Amino acid sequence: MFEAQVEQTPNAVAVIFESQKLTYRELNTKANQLANYLKRLGVGPEVLVGICLERSLEMVVGLLGILKAGGAYVPLDPAYPQERLSFILDDTQTPLILTVKQLAKNLASNQTQVVCLDSDWEIIAQNSREKPVTKVTLDNLSYVIYTSGSTGQPKGVMITHRGICNTLYWRQKTFKLTAQDKVLQTISFSFDPSVWQIFWPLSFGAQLIMARPSGHKDPAYLIKTIVKQQITVIALVPSIMRVLLEEEGIKNCQSLRHVTSGGEALSIELVERFFERLKLDNVLVNCYGPTEAAIDATFWRCQSGTDYIFAPIGRPIANTQIHILDEDLQPVPVGEAGEVHIGGIGLARGYLNRRELTQEKFISNPFGSEAGSRLYKTGDLARY
Repeated sequence: MFEAQVEQTPNAVAVIFESQKLTYRELNTKANQLANYLKRLGVGPEVLVGICLERSLEMVVGLLGILKAGGAYVPLDPAYPQERLSFILDDTQTPLILTVKQLAKNLASNQTQVVCLDSDWEIIAQNSREKPVTKVTLDNLSYVIYTSGSTGQPKGVMITHRGICNTLYWRQKTFKLTAQDKVLQTISFSFDPSVWQIFWPLSFGAQLIMARPSGHKDPAYLIKTIVKQQITVIALVPSIMRVLLEEEGIKNCQSLRHVTSGGEALSIELVERFFERLKLDNVLVNCYGPTEAAIDATFWRCQSGTDYIFAPIGRPIANTQIHILDEDLQPVPVGEAGEVHIGGIGLARGYLNRRELTQEKFISNPFGSEAGSRLYKTGDLARY
């Protein structure tokens, strides 16, 4: 998807980070050089590659390079405690980590090779600029993201290219990015909404604007960036949205045409506050979806003047089914609460190295006509 866009608009700016920028051609060239280097180191389909970087141009090059080599990336947020990083590295047994020299000391490991995208770039740049040939398919892994869950150790959720392509195509068909759009990347790449923030604009010719590290926590910086860069697309958790709406400068953010809310329940009181402060109609969208369902499973376009207390989670995205079931896996009557079960092509392969948990949470689909059809038991309650 990205490479097709490079062919169409090679000289358009693809990504901006502070005073640095790369065109689609420049980004593709760097990613190809890295991918060819990674292939020589053994990266290919189903090979997990750790990536420990703050928001930067190197992060985008690193992610694309891993995917172009056919591998799957494992995000390692530098802000995470050492204990969590060590757990993820131990669980994945990744043979390779991409990082920069400053962060490499936190990742020292006997069995893992560390590649620094700054100090090692002279070596990487000696590799071919041509697109590497790989045997990757839609059913190969694209990434493994670790979720904390409510209890116990983090779980590595294995997502395939098929699920991500479905999400990106659904987003494009529903919300239609153009070359004039600018998407602000604010979410840590250890959380899956970052996937659409990064790859949606790069797949359809828009501009990706990388917020500075920790900038997502600074309301004044966010508003300044939205206004200065004329950002059109952002994602906000409700708690951050509430703080932003109290900032004086929020009224100047009239360039926004798509705001995704997710990660927490969105109160109607906050929806009304959004409309009151920004006066932008048909812009705010409430999205719901666990990491196990490739980012988003449902969406609802927020409206003013409803009788709800919290925004509904809405309807399923493309190629996704939602069932609200009782303990016997029977559909509940309208108005009664039941557990949300998600079906469709976005479902994760399962949890890395957790076969029993995978079998417990990803069950055979009693409503599916296709062989091997599954449902994911979310543990979330909902009603029609």
